[in-house]
Amino acid sequence: MNKDIRHDLIEQANAGSIAAQYNLAVMYTQGMGGEPDHEQALHWFTKAAEQGYDMAQYNLGVMYAEGRGTPRDDALAAHWYRKAAEQGHVMAQCSLGVALIYGLGVEQDRVEAVQWLYQAAERGCTEAQYNLGLMHSDGIGVAQSDAKAAEWFLKAAELGYDKAQCNLGMLYAEGRGVPQDDVRAAQWFYKAAEQGCPDGQFNFGLMYSFGRGVGKDERKAAKWFRLAAEQGDATAQCKMGVIYAHGRGVQQDDVEAAKWYRLAAEQGDAMSQCSLGVMYAAGRGVEKDDAEAHQWLLRAAQQQYPMAQHALGVMYAEGRGVPRNEEQALLWFRRAAERGHAKALYNLGVMYASGIGVERDLSMARRWYRRAAAQGNAKARHNLDTLNAMERTAMLSGVRAVSCVVPPPEATAPRPLRLTRRNP
Repeated sequence: MNKDIRHDLIEQANAGSIAAQYNLAVMYTQGMGGEPDHEQALHWFTKAAEQGYDMAQYNLGVMYAEGRGTPRDDALAAHWYRKAAEQGHVMAQCSLGVALIYGLGVEQDRVEAVQWLYQAAERGCTEAQYNLGLMHSDGIGVAQSDAKAAEWFLKAAELGYDKAQCNLGMLYAEGRGVPQDDVRAAQWFYKAAEQGCPDGQFNFGLMYSFGRGVGKDERKAAKWFRLAAEQGDATAQCKMGVIYAHGRGVQQDDVEAAKWYRLAAEQGDAMSQCSLGVMYAAGRGVEKDDAEAHQWLLRAAQQQYPMAQHALGVMYAEGRGVPRNEEQALLWFRRAAERGHAKALYNLGVMYASGIGVERDLSMARRWYRRAAAQGNAKARHNLDTLNAMERTAMLSGVRAVSCVVPPPEATAPRPLRLTRRNP
């Protein structure tokens, strides 16, 4: 900022000029002529806001909401949003609506939130239109209505709002509030994806992967998954791991698979944590390391991911990466079995039938074999038949535990299309 211009603005601002106060705050915010100075920006926005200038009131609310130049204070943010909203400031109305939805600095009131969002949406605020779409979709503050959600998403989508485009694509893909139409779904996903929306990119990749609304093309699917993954989207990173692990649309490459699984695993994605653990256990794409495998599998298992729980059971049963512990094996098999994992159901049957880590109990063995057999496990069916035919047999056929293997394709199948959630 030119020193003479700044000096003149400061003089005018100190004399009470609202325009000078506001412009000075903007200059300090943007760092014109130097580094941004948020404390000075806060000072001058406050001066203009206290004189009733709605744009300064809104910007002051943003600074308190984001903790710029001051500790974050949701109550003061909501206070200034309301001041500006009552004067008709569109973005302030939208921001106040969001604060009321979540009770940020104000008492939660979703009915009032809808009223403020509606005012902003009617004046063309795409973020308000998008949020109204979400509220109608979920029945928050209004009666649930997919048709109304589609109407609001469409308004924002036609004005180029990428998240609304993505959600409108979702509604067409599922036939909610609009006729089911994969072609239109793909078109809206593409519009969002082209703007860099990771959810749009991921969903458009799924459309190519499944051949819905577009011709099935694994290479194009991989392209869009990669774009989302490169933006740090954990689900897309996991999908890239699957793609490279199985060579779908790309050359099969375990090293690349492990790289993408790790990126997603470090963000807490349970499927990726499990897959990375399995790759360490098998020495695929990484150096074989049972201890490292155990750590990743444990992280996934603690998120109730059944494949990881089963794999941990195997490690304890075989003493791989951990001391052999039949009680721990039983515990993890049980947790996986309770979530319907077929091999864990079978292994529990074996342990109860053989008295491994638990007192021998043929009735419990039958129970677990029966559940595994219902899922098509042939070994469980055989052992169940053996039990029924030979009540007095002490030794049963079957293995104590199933080896830990890299998840088959169906275990890491593409996840459903995603309805994106975002607020201003």
